[in-house]
Amino acid sequence: MRNSLIAAATLGLLLLAGVAEAQTVKATSNIVVRAFGRSIDFTSDTTTSVRDSKIVQQARDDAASYVASGGDIHGAQLDAAFDTLRARLPEARNASDQDLAEAILAL
Repeated sequence: MRNSLIAAATLGLLLLAGVAEAQTVKATSNIVVRAFGRSIDFTSDTTTSVRDSKIVQQARDDAASYVASGGDIHGAQLDAAFDTLRARLPEARNASDQDLAEAILAL
């Protein structure tokens, strides 16, 4: 009985820790995506926006692989999208690759 209680308490603590960590990642991601989205909306030129950029749109699969692998998978299309974003958006110049990959996925 005592072992069951200890196991249940341990499982409960692990679940709470996982939820707290997930909420922190989600909050950080939301802040970055909102700021990035505003930047994209307000800094785009009249003929095209970063959101509609073929280079950025074509990098979505690479961005998904990058995020899912924790940065281990880094494709050529994603590198091109990073270069495009950093060239067009001053805010993106200081953003990490992880933040930019998550923002590409959120577009």
